[in-house]
Amino acid sequence: MNNTRTNQLKAIDRLLTIMDELRAGCPWDKKQTFESLRHLTIEEIYELSEALLAGNAEEIKKELGDVLLHIIFYAKIGSEKAAFDIADIANGISDKLIERHPHIYGDVQVSDEDDVKRNWEQLKLKEGAKGVLAGVPKSLPSLVMASRMQDKVAGIGFDWDSIEGVKAKVQEELQELNHEISEGNIKQIEAELGDVFFSLVNYARFLGVNPDDALATTNKKFRARFEVMEKNAITEKQQLSSLSAHQWETLWQQAKKTVG
Repeated sequence: MNNTRTNQLKAIDRLLTIMDELRAGCPWDKKQTFESLRHLTIEEIYELSEALLAGNAEEIKKELGDVLLHIIFYAKIGSEKAAFDIADIANGISDKLIERHPHIYGDVQVSDEDDVKRNWEQLKLKEGAKGVLAGVPKSLPSLVMASRMQDKVAGIGFDWDSIEGVKAKVQEELQELNHEISEGNIKQIEAELGDVFFSLVNYARFLGVNPDDALATTNKKFRARFEVMEKNAITEKQQLSSLSAHQWETLWQQAKKTVG
């Protein structure tokens, strides 16, 4: 902790040197390509996400190291192809940050975070972005994609005036879903359920809650409770597949007291 800038730069230089040595001498590292590393990088990002949600500083540091290794690895492969190196990567993002923050590096005035977001999206369009949503990857998980798209369009003014309108939209979408359920049209039910999810993501944004974080927290809580239920059932010599509704409820309430 509290490393000086000199020590920080030495640490990065050490990692770059190690990568050079591994790429030259390790059979596994020699073999890797952009394509072969891709799925491993995705895995590392998810592991970092778990550490961030847990709030465990030691695990966050560890997982950030794994992600940094991948960045250094891609930079090394890029340099071998004479396409780019770590300096190009760092200078590229530095240039972008300066260009996208004219309120810090220029004479633009902003009053709050929303002004910063609006300026960011406008600058992207001026730089040649194909559209407001062009920067949202189509491979993102659906919940994350909905959140990012809503952030993007809100950044240029396409947004609700108040949270009351968003809340009313959620209720409207629920009514439409219930209507389609009564009609029994599975395709329309799917479409309306999607609209409910989308409106709830918007509602979360107005509440200042990240919907993916919220769902991840609930998933984590459910997993912990269910694992307690399994242990309790084994202790009581109960067969999970043959439990009655009452027995399930009893186990669930016990788990809630244990996990919270």
